Amino acid sequence: MKKELDFFEKPKNKKALWIIYIAILVLLLTIDLFIPQHAHFYWDGIPVFYALFGFAGCVLLAVIAKNLRPFLKREENYYD
Repeated sequence: MKKELDFFEKPKNKKALWIIYIAILVLLLTIDLFIPQHAHFYWDGIPVFYALFGFAGCVLLAVIAKNLRPFLKREENYYD
C-alpha cells in the first residue's frame, strides 16, 4: 500500500516553499538596510546585525545540544 504524500512532503512543493522562504529572507534583509538605525552601541548600527546575531545564536544552541546528547541520553528502558 503506497502512502499518499502530504503537501509539505511533495518534492515540487518543497522546492516552491524553499524559494518562497529565501525570497522573503532576502526581502527582509534588504528592507533592513534602508530602515534608520537608532543604535545605543556601535554594533547595533551594523546592517543586518540582528539577523546575523539570531542565526549565530541558533547555530550555537544546536552545537551545544548536539554535544550534550552523550551526557544526557539514557537506555531505552531507563524509566521501566
